[in-house]
Amino acid sequence: MLTRKLFKNARLLDPATELDQIGSILIRDGKIEDVGPKVFIDTTQEDIEVEDCAGKCIAPGLVDMRVATGEPGSGHLETLETVSKAAAAGGVTTIVCLPNTEPVIDDMALLEFIERRGAEVGLINVKSYAAATNGTLGEEMSELGLLRQAGAVGFTDGVKAIEHPMVMRRLLSYATVFNSIILQHPEVSDLVSDGVMSEGLTATRLGLSGIPPVAEVIMIERDLRLSRVTTRAGIDVIRKAKHSGLPVTCDTAPHYFALNEDAVIDYRTFAKVSPPLRSEDDRVAVLEGIEDGTIDAIASDHTPRDQDSKRLPFDQAAFGVVGLETLLCVTLEAVHNGSISLLTALRALTFNPSKILDLEAGRPLSGRDADFVLFDLEIAGSIEAENFYSKCKNSPFDGRPVQGRVLKTIRNGKVVFDSNPIEQIK
Repeated sequence: MLTRKLFKNARLLDPATELDQIGSILIRDGKIEDVGPKVFIDTTQEDIEVEDCAGKCIAPGLVDMRVATGEPGSGHLETLETVSKAAAAGGVTTIVCLPNTEPVIDDMALLEFIERRGAEVGLINVKSYAAATNGTLGEEMSELGLLRQAGAVGFTDGVKAIEHPMVMRRLLSYATVFNSIILQHPEVSDLVSDGVMSEGLTATRLGLSGIPPVAEVIMIERDLRLSRVTTRAGIDVIRKAKHSGLPVTCDTAPHYFALNEDAVIDYRTFAKVSPPLRSEDDRVAVLEGIEDGTIDAIASDHTPRDQDSKRLPFDQAAFGVVGLETLLCVTLEAVHNGSISLLTALRALTFNPSKILDLEAGRPLSGRDADFVLFDLEIAGSIEAENFYSKCKNSPFDGRPVQGRVLKTIRNGKVVFDSNPIEQIK
């Protein structure tokens, strides 16, 4: 029986240490036994399986810190099984689920259900946030201590902003006591109102209600906590806060640096997201923020929506896009065009989100679970949403040319996705 596997002649990438070198990774019983450019083993031993990577890239499995799933309550949109398959196909080995389910994840039983179901599926590591306020209503704090003890990796009201200043103040205080974090959706609802896209000339031309960028900036200024930012002004606020030593982090998603507000021209509802896509200047600013470290993490912001909720007039259509299966290849687009370096991109996809959430992931270290992704940096193709494992196909990138493909995803030493039998990108 084979107990060890060697991936040799791989381009090893460890963004935490800036490692970018040809080498090998040796796995024993689901754990990394050795990794580096000087790994040597007698491959004639009978208990070793050897795979020659031929210079293809090996990086830590991606850690996606912002994923919506329909389970519990809306399994017609997505289940933990389908979201796990989608994650594995995208090179993601760890996801953290948002609490905006039906019912809301604001008690210990539901947290335990998510982890148990994820373990039953067994393809990836499934973690979850708990709701910061009861029912995500923004009025009363959840039982942070008990929920943290039950496994919550952080607290958020997901797609809803925590607007009441005193509630947020108490949450930040208690989160410090329990060594946890609060994640904020940075929008002031009174300024968002009935807006459906970014305020500006494009919104005016389309006759759609606009969401002013200041709706994001004001909330960031107030909280200076973990936020997904989409505007140059918001990124500047985060940058200044970091320079002054404040413990603030933020994430973004590929659609915010791969698309701008022009993506909704012709009323394309598949590009309707919250916060909305912004101007070209803001798109460039997001890339600059990733490259200089102001933006810590890149998350998919995976939000499955069915056809009925998307194929509606723009102002009535639901917000959200799916993104697990395009997370890496769309990010690599920014690498290929020189906007960000490869290691910077991988740092935002692996090590940084792990560090923010205090997870034992994102590093190819001896003794840790063998969770990593093998990918070809150069192979070209196009995204075909109809081939997604996700139940929903609401991707703004359908048909988009890309360069880079996940070849295999390995979790606990086992291949959980292989591009050979079923290709996600043709």
